[in-house]
Amino acid sequence: MPNQSSNFVRLVCFGFAVLLVVFHIGLIFSGLVPNLVSRPLHLALILPWVLIIGCQDNIISRGSGILLATAGIGAAFWIAINHDMLGEQYGFLENNLQIAIAVILLVVVLESARRAIGWPLPIVAALALLYGLLGQYIPGEFGHAGTPLKSFLGTLTIAEGGIWGSLTGVSVSVVSIFVIFGAVLNSGEAGQGFMNVAAAAAGRLKGGAAKVSVISSALFGSISGSASANVASTGAITLPAMTRLGYPKRLAAAVEAVASSGGQIMPPLMGAGAFVMVELTGIPYTSIMSAAILPAILFFLAVWVGINAYARNQNLRGIEDKDQPETKEVLITSAFFLVPFSILLIGMFYVGYTPQYAACMAIIAGFFLLFFTKNLKLNFKEAIYRIENAVINSAKQVSMIASIILCASIIIGVLSITGLGVKITSLILSGSGGLLWPSLFLTALACLILGMEVPTTAAYVICISVAGPALTQLGLAPLQAHLFVFWFALLSTITPPVCGAVFIAAGMIGENWLKVALTAMALGVGLYIIPLGMIANPDILSLSETPLMALVAFIQIALGLTCISYGLIAVKSVIRKLGLILSGILVIFIPNIL
Repeated sequence: MPNQSSNFVRLVCFGFAVLLVVFHIGLIFSGLVPNLVSRPLHLALILPWVLIIGCQDNIISRGSGILLATAGIGAAFWIAINHDMLGEQYGFLENNLQIAIAVILLVVVLESARRAIGWPLPIVAALALLYGLLGQYIPGEFGHAGTPLKSFLGTLTIAEGGIWGSLTGVSVSVVSIFVIFGAVLNSGEAGQGFMNVAAAAAGRLKGGAAKVSVISSALFGSISGSASANVASTGAITLPAMTRLGYPKRLAAAVEAVASSGGQIMPPLMGAGAFVMVELTGIPYTSIMSAAILPAILFFLAVWVGINAYARNQNLRGIEDKDQPETKEVLITSAFFLVPFSILLIGMFYVGYTPQYAACMAIIAGFFLLFFTKNLKLNFKEAIYRIENAVINSAKQVSMIASIILCASIIIGVLSITGLGVKITSLILSGSGGLLWPSLFLTALACLILGMEVPTTAAYVICISVAGPALTQLGLAPLQAHLFVFWFALLSTITPPVCGAVFIAAGMIGENWLKVALTAMALGVGLYIIPLGMIANPDILSLSETPLMALVAFIQIALGLTCISYGLIAVKSVIRKLGLILSGILVIFIPNIL
């Protein structure tokens, strides 16, 4: 009986997952679907995953989840069915039923985010709602004139703003597709292909096991876009390999945490940040990818230099020959990610498809590859398991990211309705005396603090909404400002007191997390320096427009980072250490110094 029950639950979960995946892929091929149809249905499809399937296994949690999911799905379907009528109301609620629908939607979005990622982001969103409702009673410049309740709630819930705004549109049409793409690749042999390519490229080098972690995390991160998922996936292989070769536990865990964090800045996915950036800046996706690639390579280069520096002080051996994958195995398994990636890139850059359409083509190719083993033999029994794994992981990840974006959209909606964003921008400008660098440091501090409490993409969205206008007013190009904020929103993955990637890596290897964090900060020094280097050397972001200048800036920052990383880790003498670090800083920031 228990087996029958568990099989039924598994089948239901699979059915929900297939429905979610088919819906999002179908949108790409179906042409134009009204936003007030596709976006509410997006919410309806994720609610079972965050409120029921992913909830704690107790009666109260599951019961409340079922009630909330039922109410939320009903409200979302009501919006989709009545989208024509609502479009003519211009965000104004006309009766008590519509007010009830609005309240249900806001409560469900807040609770979905709480169950998906914890309290901090929903608390910020709830405070934003309170400000929108009661801000007229706040004296001074941070109060607002007040908005009628029906207009305030309506703008957030029945118009193409608030929870149905452009950010949710990105989640529906782009982020979800690339998440599905990543899940399909990870369910087949692509992950092993990443590891094999990394081992073949760097395994025999000094510190080879650590360098394999860097390369595999860069490759894996390009499709996972999550530091935590990256640590859990590649770390399961690289951490035991490093400890078996005698690497100190704190170093092994730090290497994995830092390298995995870099996955969120590595194109094409960038933890969903690239697609949110497209919507917020209006800059084409391909331009953002070309701007982000050189800084991402610089980050991994700095980690590589740091590993070499540790290898100078400690005997960090490479992977033994008997543990190296055979050339044939490397070539075969690499095809499992090269074929879909090639289709993706050819579709975007040569044929001219939109990123999401090209990703759909790559998903189809990845789906057929699920039927093949690493020996290129058909295995239908294994394929069924892989397909189930792919669609369920897709549904879980799409739902988590969607719950974050929907909740962040409440905050963005309130900032727009009340004008609070403009007031915070004025505060930053006045607090920094109208100077760029003080504004950058204030923004970086805000990103670090906010990033400790909410996921990177949400921290980026909130910070850029309030600080972005100030930075652009002070002379930064929009892409510079957005990449700067996005990088600093990532700091919290390795910076105490809240450092998610470090916690996971330290737990997997059984080491004190603070020791791991301190080592990770030294290895990941590029995460702190490179965003500032983008401001001092804006040419680093112009690879597609002025490639020669971009490469010159790349070499300049690389030399400075090498000095800083090597001096920080390998040099014992305090005077020489300070000298190398200062020299590196001078090399990176010399355009501004001169």
